[in-house]
Amino acid sequence: MLWNSPLMERLRKNLDVAALQQKVTANNLANFNTPDYKKLYLSFKEKQNQKGAGMALSSTNNKHYLSIEAHGKPEVRRERQTTRRPDGNNVDLDQEMLDMVTNQLRYNTLVQQVSERYAQWTYIINEGRR
Repeated sequence: MLWNSPLMERLRKNLDVAALQQKVTANNLANFNTPDYKKLYLSFKEKQNQKGAGMALSSTNNKHYLSIEAHGKPEVRRERQTTRRPDGNNVDLDQEMLDMVTNQLRYNTLVQQVSERYAQWTYIINEGRR
């Protein structure tokens, strides 16, 4: 029940994406001084709505964080169209650092949610024994 709940599955998928994003950003930072390096980024394939394929995703508020299910499956892609420096590299150090910090905050929040869920179950199990 705990392991198979829809909430835990969504949290797991979001943690996987946050870990992948951290790897992508770390790779970009590691290649900051590599000539002709083109940065990587995550792209999400649109999830097709079974009732109406191709329907646009709608949100009640543009500040709401949408889950991975809403975005679709992540895919690592390379940004080939831009160049930031004369050596052909297109990594923006400030943007990558900001992305890393933002992603770390997202990851920490997800881990905290998982920990709280486990703490709730531990409490329920331990109180049930009394």
